[in-house]
Amino acid sequence: MSATTRTAIVTGASGGIGGAVAERLARDGFAVVLNYAGNAANADKAVAELRAAGRQALAVKANVADVGEVGQLFKATVEQFGGVSVVVHCAGILPVRTIVEDQDLSLFDQVININLRGSYAVMAESARRMTRGGRIIAFSSSEIAKSFPKYGAYSASKAAVESLVHTLANELRGREITVNAVAPGPVGTPLFLSGKSQAQIDELSKLAPLERLARPEDIVGTVSFLAGPDGAWVNSQVLRVNGGFVY
Repeated sequence: MSATTRTAIVTGASGGIGGAVAERLARDGFAVVLNYAGNAANADKAVAELRAAGRQALAVKANVADVGEVGQLFKATVEQFGGVSVVVHCAGILPVRTIVEDQDLSLFDQVININLRGSYAVMAESARRMTRGGRIIAFSSSEIAKSFPKYGAYSASKAAVESLVHTLANELRGREITVNAVAPGPVGTPLFLSGKSQAQIDELSKLAPLERLARPEDIVGTVSFLAGPDGAWVNSQVLRVNGGFVY
């Protein structure tokens, strides 16, 4: 690897938005590390396709809520590519919805463990490992501005992620590392579509003035901007990339 090689870790990169982010950053010239939790076949296929296109790519399994495994993810990245320039934390879950009154604490704990603890662990390790001038990009959700019923655990986890973004940006003062979040609205990925009827999908598709669900490629350009030279002065911000779903 040359001294000028830029390396990006993308969590949750075996499909959906994470997979699209990894592909875009590879096209932008980054060596990409695709993190996955369970779908090794998808991750390995994505890596093979990127390498066939002349890109540098590596798949690494890690549960983002496990601090030890997160550490190994970063260790493998440094060993393979020499450093970490960008981290895009896409990994998360959107489980079957329940109302707060049901007091389903097992589900609440599961969501908080992956979405919030996982974000905390990845952002903390990013701060420890990242080279000067790096970029940390978390994923939130524009849903938290709608406060839909039955999304309590998910909304709480994402609101806390946004708070972490602002805190970490201040803690990294003087290191030229930016910390931002991207907050999509509804995106037509398996994660979002799972468990929804066609009527629900049609209704959600109409909420944005553009009257459709986003596609992963609608989101990745914003990540590319934040990770690239033109995003250097954007820091401690949440970019709501949602087609006008909320503002």
